[in-house]
Amino acid sequence: MYPLLGCSLLGVAIVISKFIEYQYYLKILNKPLQEILKTNPTILLPVVEKIKEGCGEEELTVVCAKQVSQIEKGLSWLTLIATIAPLLGLTGTVTGMIKAFKVVSENPTINPSLLAGGIWEALITTAAGLLIAVPIYVAHHYLDRQADEIVLLLKEFTMTLRRREQGATGKKAPELMGY
Repeated sequence: MYPLLGCSLLGVAIVISKFIEYQYYLKILNKPLQEILKTNPTILLPVVEKIKEGCGEEELTVVCAKQVSQIEKGLSWLTLIATIAPLLGLTGTVTGMIKAFKVVSENPTINPSLLAGGIWEALITTAAGLLIAVPIYVAHHYLDRQADEIVLLLKEFTMTLRRREQGATGKKAPELMGY
């Protein structure tokens, strides 16, 4: 049960952390360009610096890819937790059943109360694994959609800022390829 508790605590910590982070980014990135630039959010600083330096499209794509990676950092842990929690629960099921069968093998007369401990362990660990995995998986799905929205807003911001900077220098702004 301790590994399940650890999975639960780690999962909840990641979900809360990413939820707060994503709400912050969404709040900032849903503002007009001038307001975004005034707040100077850390997720946008590398992009803004590269655009002001007049970097090429490939370099900007790499910078944006790094920022996307930063946004999505931690989500894979939620997938891992949602995957292993039921497996840890099943491990408890197996150990509980082993204990129940050990009682049967050691006692010629079977007392149901002696079996109950092993069966209880089997059922409680399975239920705990599922009760951890399902909410973590749902939270992962929600946060993944939020991350996708942030990435889309980051792309829009980058393209808008790049066009504005290119317009100020009189150069034609190339389209940014998928980052």
